[in-house]
Amino acid sequence: MSKHFEDARYYLGRAAEHAKAGVKEELEPVEARVKDLVGIEEEEEPEASRLDRLQADLKRLEARAEGEAREAVASARERVAEYRGRDAAKAE
Repeated sequence: MSKHFEDARYYLGRAAEHAKAGVKEELEPVEARVKDLVGIEEEEEPEASRLDRLQADLKRLEARAEGEAREAVASARERVAEYRGRDAAKAE
């Protein structure tokens, strides 16, 4: 696909997201008024959706994996440094 079409598709997606957010923002007062008239109370704290919970789990796993990867790299560097030090001692 041409780069121009990829760009156009990207910007159309962004425009749709912004339009959705704008409509939602404009309709919030109307929604609140209708809920008041009907007698529906708004939920104070909506329960986390499955997607939200999965995203939070993935962030925790990502942080954990990043920490483990850093430890593994540091350990590997130490072993390489030790190995190179032994080779230098043998050469002398």
